[in-house]
Amino acid sequence: VQLAESGGGLVQPGGSLRLSCTASGSTLDYYEIGWFRQAPGKEREGVSCISGGGGSTNYADSVKGRFTISRDNAKRTVYLQMNSLKPEDTAVYYCAATGGVDIGSHHALDPSLWFDAYWGQGTQVTVSS
Repeated sequence: VQLAESGGGLVQPGGSLRLSCTASGSTLDYYEIGWFRQAPGKEREGVSCISGGGGSTNYADSVKGRFTISRDNAKRTVYLQMNSLKPEDTAVYYCAATGGVDIGSHHALDPSLWFDAYWGQGTQVTVSS
């Protein structure tokens, strides 16, 4: 599975962006998909994840109520709608595809659980005035 992120860019605080993660080489139906981010000098952190069928989602506390994850398996694409963006959301955002992660678990966004996932190259999100 090859993953490609898009939709990043520069946005003012309070603004919105929608990131897309599009797969090639395989369907996404059987994969859990996660969004992660890494800011300069910081470790990679989980942002949100979604089950293969889209029925289960999970969010980091820092983005709850602001970000929404969704998927369209027919389009092989997973989206991350980001609203009310803050400067601390600035990071490179990555998507990852894996199987076997319990999306409803408190640990679902632990990057170590995604160590054998397929990863995209990332897209830069910068929130600044």
